[in-house]
Amino acid sequence: MIAISRFRVPGEASEFVAGARLVVERFSASAGCLDARVVQNLDEPELWAVVSTWADVGSYRRAFNGTEAKLVLMPLMTLAIDEPGAYAEPAAVGENRPRGTVG
Repeated sequence: MIAISRFRVPGEASEFVAGARLVVERFSASAGCLDARVVQNLDEPELWAVVSTWADVGSYRRAFNGTEAKLVLMPLMTLAIDEPGAYAEPAAVGENRPRGTVG
């Protein structure tokens, strides 16, 4: 599965990039993380993303467990654009319902 967290960072981005690199390091050290990186949009320089690839959704979710993870991940991830960011192959998704729908 792939996780994409996008951010809009107006102006000087060095502080954001430093925090994003810490997230990438944390993700990279997590079991099941196959790849993680910080990327910048080619057309809109204010748009950034942390893109990570995982063996499975459970590995991604477990990467957020524990105090150390929360101290590194949450300050940056709370700045993310509020949109769905987890993707998987269609066969692995199964029945997919829009956000906010029940049963």
